[in-house]
Formats: sequence, structure tokens, C-alpha cells
Amino acid sequence: MTTVARVVLDSPLPQLDRLFDYRVPSEHEDACVPGVRVKVPLRTGARISDAYVIEVVEDGPGAPGGAFPGELSAIETLVSPVPVLAPEIWTLARAVADRAAGVASDVLRLAVPTRQVRVEKAWLARDPEHVPPSVAAPAVTGYADGVVEGILAANQRAAVAAIPHPVQLPAAAAAAAAAAAAADDAAPDDPAWVPGWALTLAQAAASTLATERSAVIAVPDFRDLTDLERALHALVPAERVVRFDAKQTNGQRAKALLQARTHPVVAIGNRTAMYAPASDLGLIAMWDDGDASFIEPRAPYVHTRDVALVRAAQSGAALLFLSHARSTDVQRLVELHWLDDVTPLRAAVPKVIPTAQQVSAEGFAAQARIPSSAWRAAREASRTGPVLVQVANPGFGTGLVCADCGERAHCRVCGGPLGSPTHGAVPQCRFCGALAAGYRCPTCGGGKLKAVGQGAQRTADELGRAFPGTRIIVADGSRPIDEVPARPAVVVATRGAEPSTPGGYACVLLLDGEKMLGREGLRVQEEVLRFWTNAAAKGAPGAEVYLVGIGGSLATAMALWRLDTPAHDELVDRRELMFPPAVRVATLTGTEEAVTAAVEALGEAPVGPVLGPVPVDDPVPGTVRAIVRFPYAHGTEVAATLKAEVIRRSSTRRVLPGGNRRRAAPTLRARLDDAEPFAEV
Repeated sequence: MTTVARVVLDSPLPQLDRLFDYRVPSEHEDACVPGVRVKVPLRTGARISDAYVIEVVEDGPGAPGGAFPGELSAIETLVSPVPVLAPEIWTLARAVADRAAGVASDVLRLAVPTRQVRVEKAWLARDPEHVPPSVAAPAVTGYADGVVEGILAANQRAAVAAIPHPVQLPAAAAAAAAAAAAADDAAPDDPAWVPGWALTLAQAAASTLATERSAVIAVPDFRDLTDLERALHALVPAERVVRFDAKQTNGQRAKALLQARTHPVVAIGNRTAMYAPASDLGLIAMWDDGDASFIEPRAPYVHTRDVALVRAAQSGAALLFLSHARSTDVQRLVELHWLDDVTPLRAAVPKVIPTAQQVSAEGFAAQARIPSSAWRAAREASRTGPVLVQVANPGFGTGLVCADCGERAHCRVCGGPLGSPTHGAVPQCRFCGALAAGYRCPTCGGGKLKAVGQGAQRTADELGRAFPGTRIIVADGSRPIDEVPARPAVVVATRGAEPSTPGGYACVLLLDGEKMLGREGLRVQEEVLRFWTNAAAKGAPGAEVYLVGIGGSLATAMALWRLDTPAHDELVDRRELMFPPAVRVATLTGTEEAVTAAVEALGEAPVGPVLGPVPVDDPVPGTVRAIVRFPYAHGTEVAATLKAEVIRRSSTRRVLPGGNRRRAAPTLRARLDDAEPFAEV
């Protein structure tokens, strides 16, 4: 009998995306277990490839299936005896890759960090008898008695509406959170206040951990991660919480991965947290699944929400999608009764005032960027606490024009629009960043530019003059701020960059709504609704929220806090137009011949007319794009067919002339479930 290891190669080539058999040398038989790293020889070019052991079997005359007729190559090197790839993560990676017509090794790069020798030695030297402190199961407050706990206990799935106000932790819990975060330089000054959604997820995770099962929670960015960690430290011992986020080093990620395999934990983080190992998984949760941060920018481009759905189906764990404004993807699952709809009992919702629906005797003054009613409310609130002003764009102005002829100023390098980060600063291209010192208008020759539109900095300057003696704070992508103190101030923040404040803001102004809604895109409305609701939820209980310049159904939904209505209406339109998420889409890019052949190979699977192929802006001349729409029931068939076409095209690529052995660019690329498949090409 021969010991055989079945391995997956760490290679992005689709034709190598399968298991390969290698003979295990006798000196490695004891240490060669599923999940360890190895190096194996490839048949061509005498190359050595990294790989993970997936399965170890016995091969011989008496083995099931008979002996392999040829001679197997032996494993070259056993890199480490530490099993870093958990069996459930391999199963997840394989399913995720197959669903997206991708390669499993691309998914494994997200799930398993590079090897860290020091971390592995420390893990091997750990005390296996150590048992972390137990956790008591808290009640999930703010919802009907036992509803969320029942979902967790029965491993059900639910879409939960978040409590839209900051909540205060009990004194003992706040002290525990402060002690756990004492060594963190980025810890907030007042750990007693957390967002309502963070406390809900922390209570659900602690309830799961009390049954000695793990929980995995994914949030969009570092601010949300800080809030969630603060809430968890109030309920869960610090050693039971592990982080997986982009700010970690490879060593920290490797330590977190091995810690998650040692005992039940609460794994929190961004996209990669959904791949955290957990052999006994009890809860999978996502906060604000519609956030664009959950879109994986690398192949196979799988959205974290889809990873959560696949993992919940494989593990049988409870699944929670928590948000203020529901995405159309989650709304579809609710209407299919695949997710239960859970709403909070709390009657106190933000007091949203749409200024466009106000009856006013101020005439044209009511149409100002900040109407007088909002001015008065903000001025009064700024005397007692911070006021939040949400704007659409950073910088001083949204663009620059010639002061003489009004011609829009463009970059001389790339043709992009010029902007000004601050008043009087040298104009700079918004696309390539090139400075435009000494700019001359190509139309009239004028050398003077003036700003048009109002960005965060210009808004802050104007508010500084209108609110003398009041501190003005600007928060945007270049000046991120996690938290501001609960003192009088005016905080001007771009959408998504709003800092938190203990107790919530005394007043919230939502500006530039028409500009946000005026962008092109399939998901603009639901994205803008997310920005508004998340900012409104940062207000204190009873604080006024002014939605400026917006009327109609969106304003009504905000005022009534009936945020499932816009998602339902949007989904109805998507069904009529056969747009996602009503159907799935596959975006095919490549040569016209390759794209046409791939569409023909799909046969009768598409449910609507194929869009394209049309030319696209690509470094490879002659590149076209086509969009195929198909039902969810045909997903497995379509993904397998497209992957087979990609493999066929990749396997027949010719070597470029010149002797450098470099192959021509792929003639076909397939991307499934693109979040914006109809973006301008």
C-alpha cells in the first residue's frame, strides 16, 4: 500500500484547478495531514509548485478504486506540519470558485495568509489544555422576546432591521470594554456608547459562543470594526475575539487563523473574515451587506454576501443580515421566504424632516442648499452638542471652470477634471493627480479659475463664517476620524466617513441628495439610501434629521422609516427589466470570436437577450464585452460551461515570438454577478 496525498496547486491557471495525486515519502507520512503546506513537482519544465494537502488516502491493490496504473511523483518538501487550511474552508473555497466560474487557489489566497514561521512555532508550543473563560448567554435586546435567540438556536436565517440610535452599555459592561481596549491607542475616549447594530451583533455572537460554537461577523470598514469590537469586549473575554482585517500584518492574520482553529471564537473583520476557520460554526452575520467594500476586487470577484450564503448552506449555521436600509439582494431572499423578516420593537426612530415637503412662506429661500429651517435647527443644536452635516464630495469644489468663459478645466496629462482640495490650492487632476500649475484655458487663454460646486472643505468654510466661535471638523477619505467628543461642534463629513460621537449627534443635515441620486449606476438609489440612513442613525434619540432637497417616495420612506419599501419597489422594476438581483449575470470580455463562442456554448440557459458584444476600452485591441442574463436555477450549468470555455482558451494560447516564453493575453475572461454590470464601457 502506498500513501497518496491529493493536493490543490497554488496556481491561478484554470487548467490546473483540480486535485493532483502525489506519493507521500515514508519520512513524511506522520506529518502529512490534510491542510498542511507542501511543495510538489510539476510534470513540465521541472518546476516546483506550492500546494495544500486536501486528502490523504491509501493506494494499492486492496484500496477502493484500485491502484494507479502509473508511477506517482513524490512530494518534494513538507513545508510545515501545521494544518493551516481547515477542511471546511477548502469545501467553501471550492464551492465559491465553482459558483463564480473561478479558480479555487484564488479564493484560498484570501483565506490563508503566507507562512509565518514564528507564529507556527508558538502555536505548536501552546498549551492544548488551556480553556478560555466561558461566556454567559445574554438576551438580544430591542426585539420581540426570544425572536433572535430562537433564530440562533434553530440555525435559521433572518434579515434584521438595526436599532437606529446609539445605545449605552451598562456600567459594568462599559468598564470591561474599557479594560479590554486599554492597550489600543485607537480606542475611543468613552466606551460606554456603541451603535445599536453593534450591540445586537455582539449579543447574538455572545449567545452563540455560550453554546461553545463559533461566530463569524463581517463588517464593511475599520470604523464599524472598532464599534463592533467595543461592544464585544463588553460581553466576551478578549481572547475569544479574533480579528481578520486589511490593516493586519501577515503575522497577525496567521496568528488569528490558528487561534480560530484552537477553540470557539468570535471572528470579526472585513471581507476575509468570512473565510475564518470554525469547525463548529453557529452564527454567520453581516452588517450593511450593500456596502461596496464587500465587493472583492480580485478574481473571482465574489461578493462577501454570496460567500456567507454558501457557507451557511454548507455549515447549517444561523445567518443574520443586519442593516438599516435593506439591499435588493436581501429583499429578494425575504420575498422568497428564504430569510425571516425581523424588525425592532423600539418605536423611537429618527425624526426625519424632508425639507422639500415642508410648507414654507420663504419662497426661493426654501430652495437654498441649506434651508432656513435646517439652519435654525443646526444653530440651536450646536450650542449643546455636535451637529453632523453630510455632503457628497470632498475638497473645496466639485470642479474648476475658467473665470472668463466658463469652460470646464481639464488635465493636460489625462484629460480628467481639475479640482481644488482647499481654497487657493494649486489645481490638481481628480483622475491622475497631476498638478496644473500655470493653467491656461485652451478656449480663451484665460489663466484664472474659479470653483463650482461645494465640497466638504468649502462647506466647512461657509459654516465656519455662519457659526462663529463653533469648532468646525472636516472628515473625509484623506482625513479619517473615528470619533468626535460630545461637545459643541459642526462635523462636515463625506458620505460613509461620518465619525461617531458618544450619545449621538444633536442634529443631522443630509445635503446634496439630488447630486448623489444623479449619478449613473444600477444601485445608486439603494446606495444613497444606505448613506442617509447610516448617517441618520448616528443622531441622538429625538434629534432632528433634515433631508434637504429630496421629495417623493424616498423622502416618505425616510420620514416613516419604512426602509423595506424602496427595496421592494426597486426589486419589482428589476424583475420587469430582467436586471440583477432578479436574475444572475455573467460578463464576458475578450476577443469577439471568443465571446461569441462562449455565448453560443451556453445554449438555452439565458432568460433574456444577450447584451452585446460591444467594444470596450482595453489595452488589448479588439476587446469586446457581452452580458448574459440567466436564472439562478441555471447557475451551476452556466458557471461550469463558462469555466470550460475559459480553460479551453487558456490551454490553447500560443507563446509569443521572441524566445521569452511569455504567452499571449487570455482571449476570454468571465465574471459572474458583477455588482455594476451595466457600467459605461
